[in-house]
Amino acid sequence: MSPPVAPPGWSRWLVPPAALSVHLSIGQAYAWSVFKPPLESALGLSGTQSALPFQLGIVMLGLSAAFGGTLVERKGPRWAMTVALVCFSSGFLLSALGASLEQYWLIVFGYGFVGGIGLGIGYISPVSTLIKWFPDRPGMATGIAIMGFGGGALIASPWSAQMLESFGGDSSGIALAFLVHGLSYAVFMLLGVLLVRVPPRERSVQGGPSVLAGPRVSADRAIRTPQFWCLWIVLCMNVTAGIGILEKAAPMITDFFADTSTPVSVTAAAGFVALLSAANMAGRIGWSSTSDLIGRKNIYRVYLGLGALMYALIALFGDSSKPLFVLCALVILSFYGGGFATVPAYLKDLFGTYQVGAIHGRLLTAWSTAGVLGPLIVNWIADRQEEAGRHGASLYGLSFVIMIGLLVVGFVANELVRPVDPRHHVPAPKEAAHVERQQPESA
Repeated sequence: MSPPVAPPGWSRWLVPPAALSVHLSIGQAYAWSVFKPPLESALGLSGTQSALPFQLGIVMLGLSAAFGGTLVERKGPRWAMTVALVCFSSGFLLSALGASLEQYWLIVFGYGFVGGIGLGIGYISPVSTLIKWFPDRPGMATGIAIMGFGGGALIASPWSAQMLESFGGDSSGIALAFLVHGLSYAVFMLLGVLLVRVPPRERSVQGGPSVLAGPRVSADRAIRTPQFWCLWIVLCMNVTAGIGILEKAAPMITDFFADTSTPVSVTAAAGFVALLSAANMAGRIGWSSTSDLIGRKNIYRVYLGLGALMYALIALFGDSSKPLFVLCALVILSFYGGGFATVPAYLKDLFGTYQVGAIHGRLLTAWSTAGVLGPLIVNWIADRQEEAGRHGASLYGLSFVIMIGLLVVGFVANELVRPVDPRHHVPAPKEAAHVERQQPESA
């Protein structure tokens, strides 16, 4: 399958909807928690066991993005979106079979392993193409698409809950819900497959900077540079801090105010989770667009520095003020989403558009690491504190201090980022350079 090249007159604004159709679908991963209680009840699982499909899915996201990134660059976005469609939908269909047969290992394999590959390939499928279509506003372009991943749960959560209510929370009802998900997402993602186009190689886009301008660094060379590993640390620390709250949001806010005169109800805790999802989504487009104005390094100074301050405020005063707790958590989650959306543009600034999709895929191994590290820190420490007889906000004090330290580490790594040494650049093809010189100013 060769990448479909846009014909003359093709509007670049048709590409973000194609990307959104994929990202809104795979963003369902953030709504996995809806299936946890019925799975635990129907199949007799523990909380740790019911989280396994999600955790494996995030691990496979990073690994498949890393190993498949070069193929995505070579074969183009349509191929990548097709692979994502097949894997993500097949993961739900296998999970439906597993639920019907009450074989949980099949759900883990289907949703976590097969579906996780779809997550990774789908996540990086439009990134390189969007950056090439929007060289003048790469942060905004990638933010639009990656916003969909953050906002997918806003659609999937109530939809999944309604299906489980209608079909029932037993194994057959869960199986039917998985089946509907798999078929529905296949149709929706197909829209992106049919709509996506790559820009003509020889032209810049609507008067913006040329796609041929800037550094040209291959994925293999990029991972040998200190800039790549500094950004790996930056992304890992930012994601760990955000997912530490996101994964345990409802029980966390309940615990924080359990010993006060105004405890948080189950309904209010669910509303808090919805607010965090909205902040996650808004941060992806808002902060990434801001990075086009103030620069990538500066926006990550905000994410990491101000994020550490927000964690400190929660640790010191969070249990005394609900508005403060909620506001700080919302800011942290907006930085979490913004970090995801801004990093492709940061990579483009450092390494150019040459193989930015493949480089981005390799960088997402930081997400796999953080997806395990963040929940592990918060949950393990909370369990140990509870065993020691502590309760309420004291369950999380130590983990918040650790998160502050990790954000400081990320801040230092961001400060160490410098332009890539020219020795790592790949020379531009002579014919491309010739075309670049011949381009009219109005191209």
